[in-house]
Amino acid sequence: MNLPNKLTLSRIILTIVMILICLFPFYSIGINFPKLNIDGLIIDSTYLIAGFIFIIASLTDFLDGYLARKNNQVTDTGKLLDAIADKVLVNSALIILAVRGFIPAIVPVIYVFRDEVVNSLKMDALKKGKVVAAIKSGKIKTASMMIGVTLMFFYNLPFELFNFKVADFLIYFALIMSIVSACEYYNLWKKLK
Repeated sequence: MNLPNKLTLSRIILTIVMILICLFPFYSIGINFPKLNIDGLIIDSTYLIAGFIFIIASLTDFLDGYLARKNNQVTDTGKLLDAIADKVLVNSALIILAVRGFIPAIVPVIYVFRDEVVNSLKMDALKKGKVVAAIKSGKIKTASMMIGVTLMFFYNLPFELFNFKVADFLIYFALIMSIVSACEYYNLWKKLK
């Protein structure tokens, strides 16, 4: 297992840690994470910790691909692991944010549904010996969603102090881009038939 693949695997492990931090009932074993008061905004430090974990995991997404290309270590296993790790990280974060009331449940529903449709198209193309490559709108979607989710974990600070809903904007923009990219993937898939 090369370094890029190890970084990808670390993203999956970090996702599991993020899930545990956010969803495990630590209070039941006597552990209470502190709450902070910033200009009247009550912040649960659990989500700050999750936000830092999400940032580190997101950085591995960019680093593993860069290192794989730079060191000529691109492998089929790495491509598969990377796609799984990306979906597990972002979809888990969106589900956590929906369960905890930060975002509406429809956001992860649409996002996961879109991922399943696009993955099905890619797998069908692969069965026919053709590859549907990553597209620009998909990359914009991913970057916007990762920044939006990070800001959401951080209670949209510092923008919240000025009542600028940057986290909300980025998450909904990414959601629109996810639909746009799904349509583009569908068109690419149709051309490959």
